[in-house]
Amino acid sequence: MFDAFTRVVSQADARGEYLSTAQLDALSAMVADSNKRMDAVNRITSNASTIVANAARALFAEQPQLINPGGNAYTSRRMAACLRDMEIILRYITYSIFTGDASVLDDRCLNGLRETYLALGTPGSSVAVGVDKMKEASLAVVKDTTGITPGDCNAITAEIASYFDKAAAAVA
Repeated sequence: MFDAFTRVVSQADARGEYLSTAQLDALSAMVADSNKRMDAVNRITSNASTIVANAARALFAEQPQLINPGGNAYTSRRMAACLRDMEIILRYITYSIFTGDASVLDDRCLNGLRETYLALGTPGSSVAVGVDKMKEASLAVVKDTTGITPGDCNAITAEIASYFDKAAAAVA
């Protein structure tokens, strides 16, 4: 697991090269946007329970078979496991947002997750829909400009969306 800085240095070192101007400019832009990054992580973290609960509610409204008898989220134990998994995915996405790197999400959360769901008979496509619902809710929270560092947030919101897209693709 590397942060963006360590990853760039490690790659340059492996090639025996100095850091390029483009690499330095990209890291400089990341530093310039660090307050926006921290604001986004803080917003998502502060609203994590609501994001997960609302995403699950929307998922089950669209796919009620999941909570009907015999469904993968039927019984309180299975429902709790579903909510726990959604929360874990969201937590690792916030780590990726903070570091500017998806490796922690890949290594600690997504690696082998699809296989686990297949083994449990959990429909990965439904999990992917739940991740998309969390993405929508998280981006709505991040795009609310109240108390956010002023400036263009298109790059950070696109980055955040990419982490959710990566998670959804990994389980689908």
